Amino acid sequence: MQTYIYRELEKLLKEYQDIFPVIAIIGPRQCGKSTMARQISNNFSNAVYLDLESEKDLNKLKVDASFFLRNNTDKTIFIDEVQQYPDIYSILRPIVDEIKRPGWIVLLGSASPKLLRDSSETLAGRIGFLELYPFQINEVSKMPSYNLVDFWIKGGFPKAFLLSNKQSFIWRENFIKTFIERDIPMLNINIPALTLKRFLRMMVHFHGQVLNSSQLGNSLGVSHHTVRQYIDLFEHIFILRTLPPYLPNLNKRLIKSPKIYFRDSGLFHTLLQCSSLDELMGFPAYGASWEGFALEQIIVAKPEWKPFFYRTRTGVEIDLVLEKGMKKIAIEFKVSTAPKLGRGFYQALKDLNIERGYIISPIESSYQLNEKVVVSSLEDFLLNNELWK
Repeated sequence: MQTYIYRELEKLLKEYQDIFPVIAIIGPRQCGKSTMARQISNNFSNAVYLDLESEKDLNKLKVDASFFLRNNTDKTIFIDEVQQYPDIYSILRPIVDEIKRPGWIVLLGSASPKLLRDSSETLAGRIGFLELYPFQINEVSKMPSYNLVDFWIKGGFPKAFLLSNKQSFIWRENFIKTFIERDIPMLNINIPALTLKRFLRMMVHFHGQVLNSSQLGNSLGVSHHTVRQYIDLFEHIFILRTLPPYLPNLNKRLIKSPKIYFRDSGLFHTLLQCSSLDELMGFPAYGASWEGFALEQIIVAKPEWKPFFYRTRTGVEIDLVLEKGMKKIAIEFKVSTAPKLGRGFYQALKDLNIERGYIISPIESSYQLNEKVVVSSLEDFLLNNELWK
């Protein structure tokens, strides 16, 4: 029997339960929201758990909204798959205004607040949003069977991560098919499944690159506006990430379009039809795969830092710039275990007045490359307490 893997979000949830009457935990399907909610609810002797994909549970809310009033005194109510019932937000507003008890309703949903019909406006000041993603490296790295390459290849969706390579690939193929053919239509989005499949397979070739909507639109036979709509959709359901350019007030010609990434390396590899490191090493996307995987782990682990990339039209660039207040961190991603840097990176450090840069590589031990650059493993970088102060 698989032991429950502790999720870092649990600490934040406890803090939010002291502040907000309603907490919404959002994130992609199958990332572990329901498992975490059930694990937490086991710690409450009087927890109520509803799954709105169950018609019986859904009817408890649709038929009789007083369900909340009957369970308001000392119970914690967990409501899963809230995208099945968008009206729940307007129903909750007068109830939570009447019953001012913090932390008694926890909602779980598989889409962004925008796709959940402006819930943040309906319950403004009454709801706190938390985002749960597939596994983070600090959640799985202490497991006896943990292996960085396996994590990178399979991705962080719990079932995909815990299965064998072959089973994981099959699960991920079915996951992609299900969210395109079932989950997206359930959000009242009427785009043909074949169109979305073709778009995602096309996006594989743009992973880690600056977005060219016109080029992508020409390949798909649609306008660049339609391309942006598709990208927005997949961002809202946590499949894609757009990384904005860093645009300081410099007298330089800068790239101003975002870069695009698949958020889960396992889904990216599945669309690439790649199931092992040996296969991946034969693809031109080998380096971009590592970049996307490590970049996503860093951004999710450090949400208080704003992420950007920096690139000039003369080729001066940094893969990831993290900014918090006046502090900036420059990061390059290199899949080589003996990485080298060109002049462009050092010029970028000078442009942005950053004293030290980091190369994130799939190595075991970190080392100083020179006085300005440290070559670091992903684990060491994230655990560098001095860096994040």
